[in-house]
Amino acid sequence: MEFTPYLNFDGNCAEAFAFYADLFGGRIVHQSTFGEMPAMEGMPPVPEPARNGIMHVHLQIGQQSLMGSDAMPGADGSCGGYQPAQGLWISIQAADVAEGRRLFDALAQGGQCMMPFAETFWSPGFGMARDRFGTPWMVNVAMQA
Repeated sequence: MEFTPYLNFDGNCAEAFAFYADLFGGRIVHQSTFGEMPAMEGMPPVPEPARNGIMHVHLQIGQQSLMGSDAMPGADGSCGGYQPAQGLWISIQAADVAEGRRLFDALAQGGQCMMPFAETFWSPGFGMARDRFGTPWMVNVAMQA
């Protein structure tokens, strides 16, 4: 079994995933827009403002994946509309303090620092930030034995 975080954005999914691919050293293996979707029986046409929005993106980072999409403009939260992430964090386990600091600083830049990256009783480096795209991250460095 594998769990894959699926992130939702308010029109800036392509920009966010280009940033994540660069930051995490991954590659986008699939990306398609709402405008590229084939017409489906019973479905209304895609509104013009949504045609360039990302319908689905898949970022591969080693053996792990991160996926996401833009919300459909004008849809309410119960039917695919954008809602900011709440009640969850994407947790990253960094190899060492230098890597943790690099990741945290990049994610916090232009976003909101919730807990500065610092040593804690459980970790030589831990911090929490909401990035400039609205995604909440925890960066943790495992205690060395």
